[in-house]
Amino acid sequence: MSIFKKIFGNSVQTDKNSENKKPDIDTLINSNDINESIIELDNYICELCEYGDNLDTLTEPQKIFYYNQNLEREINNGGFNQFYFNSSGDFAHETIVALKTIQANRTVEIVKKANEQFPDNNVPKDRMNRQEILEQIEEKANEIWEELDQRFFEYEYDLNLLNIDYIKKNKTEF
Repeated sequence: MSIFKKIFGNSVQTDKNSENKKPDIDTLINSNDINESIIELDNYICELCEYGDNLDTLTEPQKIFYYNQNLEREINNGGFNQFYFNSSGDFAHETIVALKTIQANRTVEIVKKANEQFPDNNVPKDRMNRQEILEQIEEKANEIWEELDQRFFEYEYDLNLLNIDYIKKNKTEF
Protein backbone atom coordinates (compact mmCIF):
# COMPACT_ATOMS: atom_id res chain seq x y z
CA MET A 1 0.00 0.00 0.00
CA SER A 2 1.39 3.43 -0.88
CA ILE A 3 2.19 5.97 1.80
CA PHE A 4 -0.41 8.26 0.24
CA LYS A 5 -3.17 5.69 0.82
CA LYS A 6 -1.86 4.99 4.31
CA ILE A 7 -1.95 8.67 5.11
CA PHE A 8 -5.12 9.74 3.37
CA GLY A 9 -6.95 6.41 3.00
CA ASN A 10 -10.39 6.36 4.59
CA SER A 11 -9.39 8.63 7.45
CA VAL A 12 -9.41 11.83 5.41
CA GLN A 13 -10.70 14.85 7.26
CA THR A 14 -11.81 18.06 5.63
CA ASP A 15 -10.52 21.25 7.18
CA LYS A 16 -13.35 23.66 8.03
CA ASN A 17 -11.72 26.61 6.27
CA SER A 18 -10.50 24.77 3.22
CA GLU A 19 -11.22 22.02 0.78
CA ASN A 20 -7.72 20.66 1.42
CA LYS A 21 -7.58 17.13 2.73
CA LYS A 22 -6.04 17.00 6.17
CA PRO A 23 -3.55 14.16 6.54
CA ASP A 24 -3.58 11.80 9.48
CA ILE A 25 -0.77 13.26 11.59
CA ASP A 26 -0.31 10.11 13.68
CA THR A 27 0.28 8.06 10.55
CA LEU A 28 2.72 10.64 9.21
CA ILE A 29 4.82 10.94 12.35
CA ASN A 30 4.94 7.17 12.86
CA SER A 31 5.79 6.28 9.28
CA ASN A 32 9.09 4.59 8.47
CA ASP A 33 9.42 6.89 5.46
CA ILE A 34 10.06 10.25 7.15
CA ASN A 35 10.95 11.95 3.88
CA GLU A 36 7.63 10.98 2.31
CA SER A 37 5.79 12.10 5.45
CA ILE A 38 7.49 15.50 5.32
CA ILE A 39 6.60 15.86 1.63
CA GLU A 40 2.95 14.99 2.25
CA LEU A 41 2.67 17.41 5.15
CA ASP A 42 4.52 20.11 3.22
CA ASN A 43 2.10 19.76 0.31
CA TYR A 44 -0.86 20.05 2.68
CA ILE A 45 0.54 23.09 4.52
CA CYS A 46 1.48 24.83 1.25
CA GLU A 47 -2.02 24.38 -0.12
CA LEU A 48 -3.58 25.41 3.17
CA CYS A 49 -1.74 28.76 3.20
CA GLU A 50 -1.91 29.23 -0.57
CA TYR A 51 1.86 28.80 -0.86
CA GLY A 52 2.60 31.59 1.60
CA ASP A 53 0.01 34.08 0.37
CA ASN A 54 -2.29 33.48 3.34
CA LEU A 55 -0.22 32.55 6.39
CA ASP A 56 -3.11 33.57 8.66
CA THR A 57 -4.65 30.16 7.96
CA LEU A 58 -1.74 28.44 9.70
CA THR A 59 -1.11 27.79 13.37
CA GLU A 60 2.24 28.96 14.73
CA PRO A 61 3.71 25.43 14.61
CA GLN A 62 2.53 25.06 11.00
CA LYS A 63 4.29 28.34 10.16
CA ILE A 64 7.50 27.06 11.74
CA PHE A 65 7.27 23.97 9.57
CA TYR A 66 6.42 26.05 6.48
CA TYR A 67 9.44 28.36 6.89
CA ASN A 68 11.79 25.42 7.43
CA GLN A 69 10.47 23.61 4.38
CA ASN A 70 10.75 26.74 2.23
CA LEU A 71 14.42 26.93 3.10
CA GLU A 72 15.05 23.25 2.50
CA ARG A 73 13.19 23.25 -0.81
CA GLU A 74 14.90 26.35 -2.20
CA ILE A 75 18.43 25.51 -1.09
CA ASN A 76 18.12 22.04 -2.59
CA ASN A 77 16.77 23.45 -5.85
CA GLY A 78 19.03 26.45 -6.40
CA GLY A 79 20.82 27.53 -3.28
CA PHE A 80 20.61 30.72 -1.27
CA ASN A 81 20.42 32.90 -4.36
CA GLN A 82 17.18 31.14 -5.33
CA PHE A 83 15.92 31.28 -1.73
CA TYR A 84 16.24 35.07 -1.71
CA PHE A 85 15.07 35.60 -5.29
CA ASN A 86 11.82 33.71 -4.75
CA SER A 87 8.98 34.43 -2.34
CA SER A 88 10.69 32.22 0.27
CA GLY A 89 13.04 35.16 0.87
CA ASP A 90 10.06 37.09 2.25
CA PHE A 91 10.53 34.95 5.37
CA ALA A 92 14.34 35.00 5.68
CA HIS A 93 14.26 36.36 9.23
CA GLU A 94 11.34 34.16 10.31
CA THR A 95 13.26 31.16 9.02
CA ILE A 96 16.01 31.79 11.56
CA VAL A 97 13.42 31.75 14.35
CA ALA A 98 11.87 28.59 12.89
CA LEU A 99 15.23 26.82 12.77
CA LYS A 100 15.98 27.86 16.36
CA THR A 101 12.58 26.50 17.37
CA ILE A 102 13.44 23.01 16.08
CA GLN A 103 16.97 23.37 17.51
CA ALA A 104 18.84 23.32 14.19
CA ASN A 105 21.47 25.66 15.61
CA ARG A 106 24.24 25.12 13.06
CA THR A 107 21.76 25.66 10.26
CA VAL A 108 20.74 28.88 12.03
CA GLU A 109 24.35 30.05 11.78
CA ILE A 110 24.45 29.24 8.06
CA VAL A 111 21.27 31.21 7.36
CA LYS A 112 22.43 34.13 9.51
CA LYS A 113 25.68 34.30 7.53
CA ALA A 114 23.67 34.19 4.28
CA ASN A 115 21.42 37.02 5.50
CA GLU A 116 24.49 39.08 6.42
CA GLN A 117 25.21 39.56 2.72
CA PHE A 118 22.36 42.07 2.58
CA PRO A 119 23.04 45.66 3.67
CA ASP A 120 22.66 46.00 7.44
CA ASN A 121 21.87 42.24 7.61
CA ASN A 122 18.34 43.15 6.58
CA VAL A 123 16.67 40.94 4.00
CA PRO A 124 13.71 42.97 2.69
CA LYS A 125 10.29 41.32 2.94
CA ASP A 126 9.25 43.01 -0.30
CA ARG A 127 10.28 40.69 -3.12
CA MET A 128 10.81 43.41 -5.74
CA ASN A 129 12.99 45.44 -3.39
CA ARG A 130 14.92 42.31 -2.43
CA GLN A 131 15.50 41.39 -6.07
CA GLU A 132 16.85 44.88 -6.80
CA ILE A 133 19.29 44.53 -3.92
CA LEU A 134 20.18 41.02 -5.12
CA GLU A 135 21.31 42.47 -8.43
CA GLN A 136 23.63 44.85 -6.58
CA ILE A 137 25.16 42.32 -4.15
CA GLU A 138 24.89 39.14 -6.17
CA GLU A 139 28.43 38.92 -7.53
CA LYS A 140 30.10 39.12 -4.13
CA ALA A 141 27.30 37.38 -2.22
CA ASN A 142 27.17 34.39 -4.57
CA GLU A 143 30.70 33.37 -3.59
CA ILE A 144 29.69 33.25 0.05
CA TRP A 145 26.29 31.71 -0.67
CA GLU A 146 27.84 28.91 -2.71
CA GLU A 147 30.09 28.06 0.24
CA LEU A 148 27.07 28.20 2.57
CA ASP A 149 25.07 26.01 0.17
CA GLN A 150 27.79 23.37 0.55
CA ARG A 151 27.76 23.67 4.33
CA PHE A 152 23.98 23.31 4.25
CA PHE A 153 24.30 20.14 2.14
CA GLU A 154 26.51 18.58 4.81
CA TYR A 155 23.30 18.19 6.83
CA GLU A 156 24.88 18.47 10.26
CA TYR A 157 21.29 18.32 11.41
CA ASP A 158 18.70 16.14 9.73
CA LEU A 159 16.03 18.78 9.31
CA ASN A 160 13.43 16.14 8.47
CA LEU A 161 13.99 14.40 11.81
CA LEU A 162 14.00 17.68 13.70
CA ASN A 163 10.78 18.71 11.97
CA ILE A 164 9.12 15.36 12.73
CA ASP A 165 10.13 15.66 16.40
CA TYR A 166 8.68 19.18 16.45
CA ILE A 167 5.45 17.96 14.85
CA LYS A 168 5.21 15.16 17.44
CA LYS A 169 5.47 17.74 20.23
CA ASN A 170 2.85 19.95 18.59
CA LYS A 171 0.69 17.44 16.72
CA THR A 172 -2.62 18.94 17.89
CA GLU A 173 -1.60 22.13 16.03
CA PHE A 174 -1.23 20.29 12.75
